[in-house]
Order: sequence, then C-alpha cells, then structure tokens
Amino acid sequence: MKFFITDVFANDKYSGNQLATFFDFGLLSTDEMQNIAREINFSETTFITSKEKINDGFNVRIFTPASEIDFAGHPTLGTAYIISKYLSKDSLDMIKLNYRVGQISVIMVNDILWMRQHQPKFGHKIDNSLLAQTLGLTTDDFDNRFPIMEVTTGLPFTIVPLKTMSALKKAKVNLMKYNEFIEHAWAKGILIYTCETYEKYHDITSRVFVDYLGIPEDPATGSGTGCLAAYLLKYNIFNSDKIELTVGQGYEINRPSELKIKAELRDGNFDINVGGKVIEIAEGDWKTKNAN
Repeated sequence: MKFFITDVFANDKYSGNQLATFFDFGLLSTDEMQNIAREINFSETTFITSKEKINDGFNVRIFTPASEIDFAGHPTLGTAYIISKYLSKDSLDMIKLNYRVGQISVIMVNDILWMRQHQPKFGHKIDNSLLAQTLGLTTDDFDNRFPIMEVTTGLPFTIVPLKTMSALKKAKVNLMKYNEFIEHAWAKGILIYTCETYEKYHDITSRVFVDYLGIPEDPATGSGTGCLAAYLLKYNIFNSDKIELTVGQGYEINRPSELKIKAELRDGNFDINVGGKVIEIAEGDWKTKNAN
C-alpha cells in the first residue's frame, strides 16, 4: 500500500501534528488498520477506503493508537491534501470526506486548507474542583468568568478557560483523577486555553489532552479548536458574533502548531471553519501480510 506522512497545522517541516495516510481501498480489516495506527503511533492515522467518489466524497477512516474515531481535524486537512494531489482529478477548490459523523468539506484559500465543521452541540457545565485535580491546577487558575463546558462539532471536548500562560504551562494530567473524570464525562477530551500567547500575532494558546484515545497530549487539534470556536462565540469572549483568530498549540511538547479560526454566530446558527497549512514530509510503500 502507498502511504504518505504530512505535518498539519505546521508552518515548517517537523512542526504541527503528524499524520500518516494510507491508500487502503478496502484491502485491510479493521484490526489491521488499528495495528498499523498503533505501529505508526501518531495522534491519528487515516485510511482512504474508496478509490472513486461515493456521494461526491471519498470514504475515510481515522484511527488513533488506541481506537477508531468518528472525526478529527488535522486528519481531515492532511487527507484532503493527499487526495487532491495524488488521487482526485479535482483541485482543492473542494474535497469532500465521508466520515461516520457525515461529510466534511475542505477547500484551499491561498496556502491554507479550511474545513467547515458541523453545528456544535453543548453538553453540561463541569465542576471545576475535579478538573483542577485532574489537571494539577487550583480553582484560582481558572477564568471563572466563563464556565467549563462540554462541546462537540463531531468529537466532544471539555473546554477549560485559564487566566494565564503560567497556569497553562504547569497543567499536567493526573491519570487517576482523569480516569475518575471520564467515567461519567460525555466530553472526555480536555482542551485548556488562555488568551496569553507565545507569538505576538496569536490570539489564543491551547493544549489538548486525550489520554482515553491513547494520546497524552495532542500537538494540534482541529476538532477541539472547532469546539473552542463555538465556545468563544456562545460566551461572546471576544465581544463579537464574528471572529477570525490564530491559535498556538503544541509548544509545550516541541511541536509548535498554528490553527486558524473563522467563525460566526448568526440567528442561532454557527458557521465554524478551522484552517491551517499542510506540509508533505515523506511517502513510501507499506507491506501488508499478504504482500509478496
């Protein structure tokens, strides 16, 4: 099988979030896909399972090292890039990916790939005392003007507002408390953020923890950033129903990443777009157990 490695939400090689993408076309079982994803051990690995379009899009499956998931952001952009360059006869004016959550569209504007996310759903407000213990923080580290809230645009995250960069940097997941947290949580991924930044031109800094998927910390999270965009609009954090922001992520694990948000809330409807650059790193051939 042909495979490709890309860095997504990256400004340079060896930054952003790594992705492996395979031209599978129905060769592999689910167990074999999971074994390959575990072998690659990136946050996610994708398998393009349809060579031709189905319902005007390409069927794609996403696996973390631990399990298959319904949707994720950086795999969407990276896979769309590979489809456009190596598989589809169409340009990246519009590439559609068919997931279990539905179809996601990706377009390219200049050198930025953009995906439009589904309408958000908001879950429960979360007690900050358990989250403080889970993250190794105190309740004073939270920006208590705004709630800790469950949100999904395809993959659920608990959004946690922090006051300072210092609090963001010192956060460290306590796995015992994390397991206690996810036992009853709908949104088991945790996204923490602050409006203090590493780069002057950034608006927000975030970190994302998804231990339940075998990802202790994610370098760049498009799905989580979509949830964050919905949260920012719902609580009017930038005093506008239309936002264009740049988010820095991954600095604490030496994978600096840059994610773009263009989002609007109008008449109760959310228009959420998350974008970033994709940089191609490598390609190769993967031997399956049936290979000669």
